[in-house]
Amino acid sequence: MKPSFSLTLPARMYPRLNHSVGQDSVRAGHSFFIMVYLTRMEHFNAAHKLYNPAWSSEKNDEVFGKCANENWHGHNYELYVTVKGDPGTDTGFLFDVKKLSLIIKEHVIEKLDHKNLNLDVDFMKGKMCSSENLAIGIWEQLQLQLPDTVQLHCIKLYETPRIYVEYFGGK
Repeated sequence: MKPSFSLTLPARMYPRLNHSVGQDSVRAGHSFFIMVYLTRMEHFNAAHKLYNPAWSSEKNDEVFGKCANENWHGHNYELYVTVKGDPGTDTGFLFDVKKLSLIIKEHVIEKLDHKNLNLDVDFMKGKMCSSENLAIGIWEQLQLQLPDTVQLHCIKLYETPRIYVEYFGGK
């Protein structure tokens, strides 16, 4: 039987952690711990076009506006990759942030930076190159690269300073 409880942390003692703690905060062998989240931010530039080939040019222009430009357009993306888990007893680290950065660069940034998302990126082939689908694709690229000691928690992708998507896995 899974434990069922809720704990609210006092805001004055834990202002950034003031939330209810549920079942994912309990780990076998521990009576209780607070889940730790580690985020690494990376940057890349890429071009794309939003265009549905099943629609007319007029319909694409109506729905996607300037994003349907036949000559493409680009963004300066900011990518936040958050992992979660329990800090190790030997290092106190959840995960070596240098290793996390290398994984992100090798499996995501090198595939995306200064590329055309519609034409050059293998994991975006056959998909609408929206920020939503790109975040899902990035998740899929990273999920299998992480050790069992950490879990991928969130992909946050800024397309512009005022527009971003978050993906937490699942369908």
